[in-house]
Amino acid sequence: MTNLNLLVIRAKHPAKLAEFYRCLGLEFLLEQHGTGPEHYCSVQNGAVFEIYPKQECEPSTSGTRLGFAVERIDNIVEAVKNQAQVLTRPQNSHWGRRAVLVDPEGHRVELLEAHSLST
Repeated sequence: MTNLNLLVIRAKHPAKLAEFYRCLGLEFLLEQHGTGPEHYCSVQNGAVFEIYPKQECEPSTSGTRLGFAVERIDNIVEAVKNQAQVLTRPQNSHWGRRAVLVDPEGHRVELLEAHSLST
């Protein structure tokens, strides 16, 4: 069996981006490994999600699409509407209520409130 255990994205403004993802329910710690750059780290169900500062010489990760299973999708979209572009407002789909946002650094973020998560 293979499981995703690490996802790293880069941001010009890592603190601002971590604040956006906090609105989705993620918790972050500020970390630094050795002499590497300080970055934000969130661990969810054994998977590590990190936000590193983007250096000018590094490629952008804004083409990366992220997906999160969430509770109360309407509340989350309302909470981030001033920080993100809403491409698709919450609507019912085969998988549950779904919305697609663009985070402050240009990553597309799919939110899914699955039927089993609904209250």
